[in-house]
Amino acid sequence: MMKDGLELIDAHFQKEGISRRDALKLFGTGGAAALMATGTTGCTGGSSNAKGKILIVGGGLAGMSTAARLTHYLSNPDITVIEPNEYATSYQPGQTLVGGGVWKKEELVYKTADYVPEGVTWIKEKAVEFDPENNTVTTSDGKKIQYDYMIVAAGLKLDFSQIEGLGINETITSAGDASAVSKIIGKNGLASIYFQQGSEDTWKEMQKFIAEAKSGKKVKGVFTHPATAIKCGGAPKKIMYLTDARLREAGARENAELTFYPNGGNMFGIPEYHDAIVKQFEARDMKWNYHHNLVAVDPEKKIATFDHFWEEKGAWDEDLEEYTMETKHENVEVPYDFLHITPPMIAPEEIAKSPIGSSQGWVPVVKETLQHVKFKNVFALGDIAAVPMGKTGGSARKQYKVVVENLISVMEGKEPKAQYGGYTVCPLITGLDTVMLAEFDWSKKPTPSFPLDPTKERYIWWLLKVYALKPMTQYGMLSGRA
Repeated sequence: MMKDGLELIDAHFQKEGISRRDALKLFGTGGAAALMATGTTGCTGGSSNAKGKILIVGGGLAGMSTAARLTHYLSNPDITVIEPNEYATSYQPGQTLVGGGVWKKEELVYKTADYVPEGVTWIKEKAVEFDPENNTVTTSDGKKIQYDYMIVAAGLKLDFSQIEGLGINETITSAGDASAVSKIIGKNGLASIYFQQGSEDTWKEMQKFIAEAKSGKKVKGVFTHPATAIKCGGAPKKIMYLTDARLREAGARENAELTFYPNGGNMFGIPEYHDAIVKQFEARDMKWNYHHNLVAVDPEKKIATFDHFWEEKGAWDEDLEEYTMETKHENVEVPYDFLHITPPMIAPEEIAKSPIGSSQGWVPVVKETLQHVKFKNVFALGDIAAVPMGKTGGSARKQYKVVVENLISVMEGKEPKAQYGGYTVCPLITGLDTVMLAEFDWSKKPTPSFPLDPTKERYIWWLLKVYALKPMTQYGMLSGRA
């Protein structure tokens, strides 16, 4: 019955449309709340008398939501957040919509000061040194902060410097100072939605690209996915879908060739979603080439260079009685008129090189409890945590509840029992009025919260993405309650 009802609602809204106000009424207290409450063990309620100095490194969505939730479950909380960025809590998932001209950049920028929970101390500096053996962190101004328990929610860095020819030598954060990158990205056909200014500039460059196609010129749009872990693995495809939709809206799609160049060998790590995306690409005449990693760009000539790699049969191994496999490489030069770059991403350098980091940079944790593998009074969540498929806002919504429950258990002298099951949700924007709501976990199977085919593009999920998830995050998660 519920499935039939949702199908009818989807069909009705697709045909009749719905106002923003009515969409918020529909989803704000119903569907979005149900979605965000699914997939994790949460605190059971009540207040703990456990005491201790809690230090949270990172005041973005994950860190500040964790701070807020701790204030609800500790009777006498002592919490300090280290965060240098005045806009760290901004709504990053909205940058795709800004890049596609659906939102304005101002709609996703939040001031960190507005979301510091009452009673929580905010240190507007950067954590630069970690001494977990002595439970101290040193800030950029030289302050030594002592803690009993630490939560690392520092996010990740965008590293355009790994791409030759751009002239970029600094790493940046999504909501921080991006001047080192904006001097080149956001101009002359180069775009990236992965930082705030870049998302606004993406829409400007996309409009120029569409105007060229509308004038009758044959143009090429190129979209990349790098060789590193990235936040929101669906975003490189989302902006490609939106480019396709805007070209069709302008009546210029036939003059544009759109090609996706992912480093990997599939469209999505979950087979059912991979198959659905391939069919969507084919239906839209969008092309793709697997195993291509962007290594260089010539902004003047508008040429992108990719490392194309593949496996070939090598020498015969007499001991194993099988052929070895050898990885072959070739550089492929691809001309473009519009190039959307998904940059390589790394852990913040000061964390990667510290005792709490790892050889890959990310903070190593037990993936279910999110407790550090070595330092039992340290937890990590969000983009910085070394867990499979965990770098999305949907992951953080589940993780922060687990961290709070497990930290309180440790503070009370108990073993952490709450478990994160790997739940992630990716509202994959496929057009200007459709979204495929890809929910999954470590089982690598679809885990839909609603009794609908999760591989189908729906208008109802577009309404959820555009109108409901931001206020649910802003007023629900950042309050520590959703």
